[in-house]
Amino acid sequence: MYRDVSACNTYNYGDALYWNSRYVQEAGSFDWYQRYSALRPFARKYIPTSSRVLMVGCGNAVMSEDMVKDGYEDIMNIDISSVVIDMMKRKYGYIPQLKYMQMDVRDMSFFSDESFHSVIDKGTLDSLMFYNQQLPFLPGCRLLKPGGVYMLITYGDPTVRIPHLNRPVFNWKITLYIIPRPGFERPDGCCSSSKSFLEPVPLTEKGLLPADFVLEDPDSHYIYVCQKMDETIVDISHPTMQQV
Repeated sequence: MYRDVSACNTYNYGDALYWNSRYVQEAGSFDWYQRYSALRPFARKYIPTSSRVLMVGCGNAVMSEDMVKDGYEDIMNIDISSVVIDMMKRKYGYIPQLKYMQMDVRDMSFFSDESFHSVIDKGTLDSLMFYNQQLPFLPGCRLLKPGGVYMLITYGDPTVRIPHLNRPVFNWKITLYIIPRPGFERPDGCCSSSKSFLEPVPLTEKGLLPADFVLEDPDSHYIYVCQKMDETIVDISHPTMQQV
């Protein structure tokens, strides 16, 4: 059975006051879901280091810092919390490749259309869906250049995320990867799988996992790589959105 934790939460994750209060209490750094070291193979495959990247819901994570150390040249970080943005500006003010701005992802009208090559979303869509199960938009789709990539890292399996991602208005080419949570270990006696977490996961024509697909870690994270397509764009990835 697959899960979507966005259906079982009582906090108001769409409220800046909640996050401001939380970041006042949690002054250190914290990366939701996965660190950059685990996500690096996917970032380097789909997002050139010269890209202009938008990190939505950056929080106090060190992922953007790690990406700059890995050669990325231009990362705009936004978050609804003014507290955490002030904190990150003080922390990283000496790094010109990192920029920080207080902004609600539900209103990014400050940015012009097609102004980013990539949008990275690590848990932000999940937080918004805690707040509003009928989310009418996706963070950043308007902002992507043709051929650009929206990379979503989420707890949401295809039954709850593909309906949002696969709407015709977005015109995505979607590739799915599934990786175990940090620290996951196979149960004793469980044979080692021949599957590589770096290989795309095949999906059915309806965008679902095959009926015989075995999820080794029930708390896995799903990585949806959504490439913005139009008639002139050549697919930048290897064969994706495989159907069975």
